[in-house]
Amino acid sequence: MMQHELVARPLGTPGTVRTASTAIAGLDPRWAALATRDARADGTFIYGVTSTGIYCRPSCPSRRPRADRVKFFDTTTEARQAGFRACKRCKPDTIGMAQPGVEAIRRASAYLAIHADRSVSLARLARVAAMSPDHLQRRFKAIVGVSPREYQAAVRAVRLRASLRDGRSVTTAIYEAGYGSPSRVYEDPPTGRGMSPSNYRRGGAGMRIGYSAVPSPVGHILVAATEHGVCSVKLGDNVAALVRDLHREYPSAEIAADRKPRSEWVKAVAQHLRGAAASLDLPIDVQATAFQWKVWRALQQIPYGETRAYADVARAIGKPRAVRAVARACATNPVCLVVPCHRVVPAAGGPGGYRWGAGRKKRLLDREQKPAKRA
Repeated sequence: MMQHELVARPLGTPGTVRTASTAIAGLDPRWAALATRDARADGTFIYGVTSTGIYCRPSCPSRRPRADRVKFFDTTTEARQAGFRACKRCKPDTIGMAQPGVEAIRRASAYLAIHADRSVSLARLARVAAMSPDHLQRRFKAIVGVSPREYQAAVRAVRLRASLRDGRSVTTAIYEAGYGSPSRVYEDPPTGRGMSPSNYRRGGAGMRIGYSAVPSPVGHILVAATEHGVCSVKLGDNVAALVRDLHREYPSAEIAADRKPRSEWVKAVAQHLRGAAASLDLPIDVQATAFQWKVWRALQQIPYGETRAYADVARAIGKPRAVRAVARACATNPVCLVVPCHRVVPAAGGPGGYRWGAGRKKRLLDREQKPAKRA
């Protein structure tokens, strides 16, 4: 068989390897890591050899197989399900494939952060991670919770908000954060749909917020909103105290009780508290990091009448070690009930802490669980 020569440069490392088929090798960047036995690729994929029925890690010192006899897998489980058995030489089951590709995704996310000021194609990012573009897209979203494009946008947004809080001018902050032009900021506002960067810098100056406070089975509830969505939901025993808290949250905004939020939004929250509506699907207009949004989306998936431990939420978003960060995201949730942070409880038992009081959290959970007990 005629041999062809392929120049492979995985992760920027120069080198030349011979393969049996450039056509096959050229289709999947993972072949380059296999061909050079790149230990940095361990944990990003597993390969099986059809002629032996064995699966190995990329750095396996065994003789390199022909490209047309290789099958790639994301996990060792997939390889075993396909009928392959573990290599006794490289012991691929010992590298921890529960979240394959963590190190590669870490490289990719770091690259996106460093190059936040420019457009990074998926193909370019795939070369950095030594993965195929499709594989990278899947693993990035599974591990990080957002797509590479969304992650890079979140990096820019965090930098923009930090610069604005430090007092830099809007124009300076926009370019320092990596936006190519001011128009890019307003296409996908990183400070909330109702809050422009200049408003954010001035503590909400120029914003028009209306609020309505109504009694509920768990105390008074205050619902505040911009024209774009709900920006604050608060619970308490004293309406005046809730209003003061709203003013502290948006110190420079124009806030008025007679400028009511859309009546259907307030009505939906009230019905939810009475048990007449199991879920709340309302537009939200708040500032948040990509991680906070990821946690809050997970909380909205918890069914009415059920609870989850903080560790459960961390696993659900693909961050099993981020239990404390999940707890912080729950504590900083500005729209309680709409984002049901009260449904997250300690694994040891009990309702746990709650910004609006542990007793109120227990009453909320008891009310939600009553229908399940009657069923």
